[in-house]
Amino acid sequence: MKSDRLQIATIGKVVGLWGELKLHLQSDFEDQFKIGSRFVLTNGSTIEIENYNHAKSLVKFIGFNVREDAQKLTNQKLFTTVEATRENCSLEEGQFFWFDVVGSLVYDGDTFLGTVDEIERIGAVDYLVIKTAEDLVEKEHSIKFYIPYIDEYIKNFDIENKKIETEGGLLLLEAS
Repeated sequence: MKSDRLQIATIGKVVGLWGELKLHLQSDFEDQFKIGSRFVLTNGSTIEIENYNHAKSLVKFIGFNVREDAQKLTNQKLFTTVEATRENCSLEEGQFFWFDVVGSLVYDGDTFLGTVDEIERIGAVDYLVIKTAEDLVEKEHSIKFYIPYIDEYIKNFDIENKKIETEGGLLLLEAS
């Protein structure tokens, strides 16, 4: 897939006889799954939502009206673009898209800890997976470590400069 594509869901099993499918979300923005929304599938084709049941996470796509047709979509991934995400999803003050955070430089005071490699959600908390700076790895620190994205550790995120300031981040690395 193109690098500007974001995976936001995986299509699960068929439910019932009329082409409804279980949708496994990989997005905090469920409001983007509405009638008429279009997404790109793993195979590169485009698909459009006919109906979405938020309470049950069931989706029906236009043109997939029977169980047998809908089964062809099982395990396909749904993708959108960074631009569409910015357009269709609104953030509250102090919130950021994961794709804005990944790649950020992480500091604890004046110490460069490394770069955000990815983000993992464990329970209700997002964890920054930090690829440790080479000079710290040479000092026999772990090559990757986790920092919870909570106020106790994250003191500032400068989105323009992609820089995260932590407090206690170095201690987390040393304990890894």
